[in-house]
Amino acid sequence: MNLNQEQLTIFKTVIETGSFSAAARLLGKVPSAISMSIANLEIDLNLQLFERVGREPKPTTQALLLYEKTEQLLVEMNQWKQHAFSLSNGLEPALNIVVVSELLHMRWTEYILLLEKQFPLLQINIMTAPQEDALEMLMNQTAQLALMFEREVLESSEQFVELKRELLVPVIATDHPLATCRHVSFEQIQQTRQIVVASRDKTIKPELLYSKQYWRTDNHHSASLLILEKLGWGVLPEQMLIENPRLKKQLKILQLSDFTPKFEYYVDLVWSRESQLGSAAHFLINHIRKQRILHK
Repeated sequence: MNLNQEQLTIFKTVIETGSFSAAARLLGKVPSAISMSIANLEIDLNLQLFERVGREPKPTTQALLLYEKTEQLLVEMNQWKQHAFSLSNGLEPALNIVVVSELLHMRWTEYILLLEKQFPLLQINIMTAPQEDALEMLMNQTAQLALMFEREVLESSEQFVELKRELLVPVIATDHPLATCRHVSFEQIQQTRQIVVASRDKTIKPELLYSKQYWRTDNHHSASLLILEKLGWGVLPEQMLIENPRLKKQLKILQLSDFTPKFEYYVDLVWSRESQLGSAAHFLINHIRKQRILHK
């Protein structure tokens, strides 16, 4: 059986227009070419598709059943050709993006929507991980792109473009004893257990660690639940509180007397110079660069 896209298009058009001649006019062909294509299709399928009685061909029951599948098959064939063309022009088979746990509340999906619109057939895989683990995923090429906080020390192979600024704030449950203090000293937070978001690799020291005693978790959602249970204080994204009014009521932002209680970080789109990035990754990087220029 040697079906091709042109045969299926002709078959579909004959049924929709009701005649070989009308299909020929619509497709810009001569009627004899339409008739021959249908005859060859019937030979390939070993199936009569049209009853040639009277002036116009009448589709058989079998033809009508096949017609129901034809539209979807043509769509899939077009998608297959478009995908093959995209791959031949540098589109990656799949794009793996890791979003650090601290940024899950951020509106990162707008970048995924942009990619889907530009590359509708691209497979996109989204993963989450703590900051240090996300960087390791870039370095071992488990992920091609990462949304993560700025780093004090950059890896030699690391490259990035800034996205936005993010504020982190120290918080504690409103019914925790420390919440009664109007101002909290550095010594007080050092002596109170801290719930810290950190790498799953326990050999890596957590960032923003101040307390002498601390518990680790790999995401801010778990951290907030532990803090709400009065098990310690922690540092959470301010936007997380803004987007969750109930959580905001249950937590108090600590007023630290010895230093500013808000930690400002830049959020970056990061990739490794050693990775062979495809068209979709380069498109997103260039889009963000253009947006930065426009908003300066």
